[in-house]
Amino acid sequence: MLASAAFAVASRVRHARARAIAAPIVGAARTFWADVPMAPKDPILGISELFLADSHPDKMNLGVGAYRDDNAKPVVLDCVREAESRISGKQFMEYLPTNGNKDFVKHSIKLAYGEESKAVAAGTIAAIQTLSGTGSCRLMADFMKRFTPDAKVYIPVPTWSNHHNIWKDAGCEERTFRYYKPATRGLDFEGLMEDINGAEEGSVFLLHACAHNPTGVDPTHEQWRQMSAAMKARKLFPFFDMAYQGFASGDCEHDAAALRIFVEDGHKVGCSQSFAKNMGLYGQRIGCFSIMCENADEAARVESQMKLLARAMYSNP
Repeated sequence: MLASAAFAVASRVRHARARAIAAPIVGAARTFWADVPMAPKDPILGISELFLADSHPDKMNLGVGAYRDDNAKPVVLDCVREAESRISGKQFMEYLPTNGNKDFVKHSIKLAYGEESKAVAAGTIAAIQTLSGTGSCRLMADFMKRFTPDAKVYIPVPTWSNHHNIWKDAGCEERTFRYYKPATRGLDFEGLMEDINGAEEGSVFLLHACAHNPTGVDPTHEQWRQMSAAMKARKLFPFFDMAYQGFASGDCEHDAAALRIFVEDGHKVGCSQSFAKNMGLYGQRIGCFSIMCENADEAARVESQMKLLARAMYSNP
């Protein structure tokens, strides 16, 4: 009897305590994240969300550039399937180093700068594997902010919408330059050259190497040469976003012409490479970030800082 009574009293006490704990506390502080607003939808990915929600049988998604067959099903290139079969089951699942797969990086910079590139042969290009083109652009933005904190980044109008997010979140000050002329549906070359000549010395110019996104309008080789000369005179740093090499014309050499024209003209350029579009490796997030340097010693130092940024950002690819 005594034990039963004691248990009943203890049970009532426990329930009373539980009610007291669960009851709202008047004047209690709000949650940590109560003031977090809803983020705006991404203008590109938002289209894909609308596509998935649409029940129309003949819908077509034009928001993300990806290979599709006549039935709108994903396509994997034959060369990718062949490469996949060659390496399947032959690799361990170990971490890659912070700078990624060494052979991949070597072949990536050869693809961009050329098989016979003197800079590649001399080891004067700092380069690491990245999380596709977005990752390499973000590393460039952070590298720029850390080592040239007062430099401005000039971004074309229009451009891939995420370029603005990347440099803004890295804390870089953004400027724009004229690129597309709607009236002619072509390049606003006169406006572009005026903006280059009026840019602040020491600034970074973001250039689409080929297949400008979203217009598809590219300068001619002669126009690239004029741009190169003007940027050299203004002491500007050209940074190429190369997301479509080989995809634009079907010829990787042709699509690398802009970058190589600048290199031949004496520029030390930077480059972001993505293999999502040209190889159809969308989910694999394969990319490369490179910067040309004066000598091998400078390249080693620059690459060490690239790795330091990547280590804190995502550790390794």
